[in-house]
Formats: sequence, structure tokens, C-alpha cells
Amino acid sequence: QVQLVESGGGLVQAGGSLRLSCAAHGGTFSVNAMGWFRQAPGKEREFVATIRWSGSNTYYSDSVKGRFTISRDNTKNTIYLQMTSLKPEDTAVYYCAAGPTPDFITPDSRLYYRYWGQGTQVTVSS
Repeated sequence: QVQLVESGGGLVQAGGSLRLSCAAHGGTFSVNAMGWFRQAPGKEREFVATIRWSGSNTYYSDSVKGRFTISRDNTKNTIYLQMTSLKPEDTAVYYCAAGPTPDFITPDSRLYYRYWGQGTQVTVSS
């Protein structure tokens, strides 16, 4: 079973940057995509970004497009989320996700992911 370990969360000021990491451990053979979701208090968990395990396909939510960058290191089974120009509304618990997702869709829903990390808190102060 895949285990996801997240790191990099913290407190930053608006306009600042933060880099999240997520390392996948265990049997990752079936994983073909990993992504990031976030959940603010009182809100549903929402999609942030995703990347295919191979290739260069990435997809971002409109709210973070142009500010966040998702990347991967296949040799380390690790993905990253480089967050820049952070806004207070980016404050949330960020979750790493992985799973065998259909090739013919963009896995922008949490329903497509089988494995989840514990979450790392990102707080952006104004």
C-alpha cells in the first residue's frame, strides 16, 4: 500500500512563497498520477494541481494557475508544489494524493485518488 509523507507547510506572509513536498512510499507500481488538494475550515476539499507520473501533463485549478507549479522527481517518487504569490485565501490544509487514475481524464477530483497524505498546514497572513 502506498504511503504519502508531506512536508513543507508553514506560515508565510501574503506575497511570499512556500514549497511543499510529498514522498510516496510502498508499492507505487499502480500509481500513474499524483496531485495536491486543499481544504479550508468549513469548506470542501478542493483540487489544486495534478501531474502524471510519466510525461509532462499537468493541470491546475483556476484559483492557483500562474502562481503554483507542480513538479515531480520520479527517482524519488516525490512531487512538489511550489507556491508563489500566496494569498490569505490560500490558507488551508494541503493534502497530497496518489492513485491509479484513468488516462483519458484529468484527475481533478478527489474521487480519482486512492491514497492520501495526512495533510500539511499552510497559513498565509495578511
